Amino acid sequence: MSVDNILIRELKIEDADEVRKINSAITQKPSQIDFKRIIEEYAGKKENACFVAELQGKVVGYMISYILAGGFGVEKSAWIPMVGVDPKFMGRSIGKRLAQEIFNFYKKAGIKNIYTSVSWDSADLLSFFKTLDFDGSRFINLRKVLE
Repeated sequence: MSVDNILIRELKIEDADEVRKINSAITQKPSQIDFKRIIEEYAGKKENACFVAELQGKVVGYMISYILAGGFGVEKSAWIPMVGVDPKFMGRSIGKRLAQEIFNFYKKAGIKNIYTSVSWDSADLLSFFKTLDFDGSRFINLRKVLE
C-alpha cells in the first residue's frame, strides 16, 4: 500500500480499538491502556490536537496532545504524551505528518512551546523527535514509587 493517500484527520472515540492495536503492535504485548477514556478526555476538547493517519479506511498512526496552562511556571504550552505508528508503516513519514498537523494546529492557536517526554532507552522515539527539532528542555522528569 502506498502512503501517498494518507488522510490526517481528527481522532474520534471510534478509533480507540485501532489505536490500541497499534500500541500493542509497537510494544509487542497486549495494551492495558484505556484508549477510549484517553480519547474522551483529550480529543473531546477543542483546544487539544489529537489526530490519526488513515490509509484506505484503516488507522495506521496516531498522535495525542493537550494544552497545559501554567504548570510549574511555564506559559501555556502543549504536551504530546502519546504517539504511535503501525510498525508495518514506520519509516514512511506518517509520524512526521501527524506532528506537522499538530504543530500547525498549535501555531494557529498562538502556542509557542510543545513538550514531550521520552525514555532514554527509546532510541527510535528519541531520534524521531530529534528529526522534528525537539531538543532538551529545562525540565527533568521526576518519579516517586508508591509502595
